[in-house]
Formats: sequence, C-alpha cells, structure tokens
Amino acid sequence: MAPSLPGLDLLATAVVLLDGERRVVGLNPAAENLFAVSSRHVLGQPLTRLIGEHAGLAAELDRAARENWSYTGQNLVLERDGGRRLHLDCTVSPADAPPVRLVMEFRPIEQQMRATREERLLEQQLANRELIRNLAHEIKNPLGGIRGSAQLLERELADPRFREYTQVIIQEADRLQDLMNRLLSPHRTPLPGPVNIHEILERVRRLVLSEFPQLRLRRDYDTSLPELVADREQLIQALLNIVRNAAQAMDGQGEVLLRTRAARQVTLAKRRYRLALEVQVVDNGPGIADELRERIFYPLVSGRDGGSGLGLTLAQNFVQQHHGSIEVASLPGHTCFTVLLPLGEGRAEPVTHPFEIHRQCQ
Repeated sequence: MAPSLPGLDLLATAVVLLDGERRVVGLNPAAENLFAVSSRHVLGQPLTRLIGEHAGLAAELDRAARENWSYTGQNLVLERDGGRRLHLDCTVSPADAPPVRLVMEFRPIEQQMRATREERLLEQQLANRELIRNLAHEIKNPLGGIRGSAQLLERELADPRFREYTQVIIQEADRLQDLMNRLLSPHRTPLPGPVNIHEILERVRRLVLSEFPQLRLRRDYDTSLPELVADREQLIQALLNIVRNAAQAMDGQGEVLLRTRAARQVTLAKRRYRLALEVQVVDNGPGIADELRERIFYPLVSGRDGGSGLGLTLAQNFVQQHHGSIEVASLPGHTCFTVLLPLGEGRAEPVTHPFEIHRQCQ
C-alpha cells in the first residue's frame, strides 16, 4: 500500500517516494503525468522501471541515504520511449517515514522557464495596464472639452458646409471616448454565476458567423464537462475577441476550430486545481509574426492595419479575473489560443513549497 503524506497530491512538482531498496513506494499525480505512468504499474518496482538507468543519479541516491543529506542535480536528462528526452532538475532528500527512505522531486526545466517568463510578462502587463489606465483617465477630460467646444462652434457657423468639419471633430472625439471606456472597462468587478461553456461558445459562434458569413467555424466539444462559475458577459466577450481576432487575421475566409477539454492537475495563478476547463481556438491563418508574439496581449499592440490592439488585451484581463490563463502558440497555417479556467468551487489549494513536504517526511 502506498504511504500517505500530507499535501503530496497538491504539489505542482513531480514527487517519487523510495524505500531503502530504491523501490518506488509512492508518487503523486504530477509524477504520473510527467512520466506518463499509472502508480499501480510502478509501485513496488525498482526506480529504474520509472526513469531508466542513470549511473550518476544512482550514486547520488546512495550518498543521500548514507550521509542523510539532500542532493540537487541540474539538467538531468532522462531517455524515454520513442527517443523522447526529459530535461529535469532533481532534488533528493532523506526521509524517516517508513517505508519511505528517500524523496525525489523532479521539476521540468522548461516548466520552470515558462513559469518565470509568465511571471515576468504578468508584471510587465500589470505595469502597462496601469499606465494605460492612468493615461485614459487623463485623456477623457480634454476629450469632453474638445467635443463640447465643437458643438458650440457648430451652432455659431452660418454656412452649413463648415459643419462637416465640426462633425468630424465630434465623431473622432466620440471614437476616442469609446476607446478610453474600453481601456477602463476591464476593472469592473466580475458578477459570477453558473454558466455552461458550450452555450457561451455557441453564442460566440453565432455572433462571429453573422459578421463573417464565409468563415468555416467547426466544433469539437466535450459535452461531459460540468458548469463553471464565471461572469457570463465577460467570458462571452473574452472568447468573442479571440475568435474574432482569428477571423480578422484570415479576412473571414479561413477555418476556425472551437475545442473544449478537461485538464487535470493544473496550476493557475500559483494555485493547484484538480480540474480545469480548457478552451482552444485554432485557426489556419497566416500566424503571428515573431516580433509580435511576446507582445500580442499588450494594450494597443496589433498585427493588423487599423486594429485597436485592445481585443486580446481585454480577453486576457477577463480571463485573469477568473483566475485563469491564456496562451498562444503560432506557426504559419496554425495558430492556437488556449484558455484555462478552474472548474468547481473550493477545489483550489495553495501550492505547498516542496521543502515543507520534505520537513513532514523527515
């Protein structure tokens, strides 16, 4: 029977428990996902059954057990089936919780770099949004004065032909006013309630097809997904902006796929969720230019002539307000936006620091 260690299942990193003979006596869901195995197939088996032969690691395991000291290995390369390689950092810690003798913690290097990059981008985006928000507040007041003065001037003009110019001023002031309102709108507090993601996607689908009738919009839904708690209008707007962005990138002539799936053991906003909802918007358009990919969610950044650069910014803001994440992967002919949203209430727990588990094991 596998040992029970408090909080082990909540860890975002992969943890493997070994006995004194280097046999696997436990592993958490993150380890099952990382090594693509089921615990029942490896419990009681030698560690080599899980990670293969690795002389350097075996020597460090012996030393950690002998000297009762922790070991950390950088960029450990494990060969997997099909020639696949895993690049991992590995921490080995002694434990005194029979039958557990050693605790191994594996962290994919790519995952660490990704988390660091996401944290850096989030800080930049928060700073940019605050700057844009402050600018929007400063611009709104002069815009009101410009519009009001144009209206007063229009009343004083005797020649109707000149009113064409005041109308241009008024219309452009209104357009800028609308832009400022859109920049400020994401700060509205969400109004959560139970929603069905497929009803929302069908609403988005109808709206987009009414605007782009030549677009091919396919569906691949997992209808077994439960409802989630979300602000319906914000979620509609977020997904509508993503799908509309894809349609605009293809001039309304390409194909867009809407796909829903369940994602398990997901970390969102530094919290661990057992279950999350995954929505993918995939198009076969030209893709996102390399120089824009890292900045695609920044305010006022657009790869399309005449674009406001706010659609994806608003989408990201709304998704983040729901404690979710949005990412994009793009190549010519294939662009995929992935939205992850936590499912259920009260299922999230803070991600425990790995060394807290180590202290409990000792």
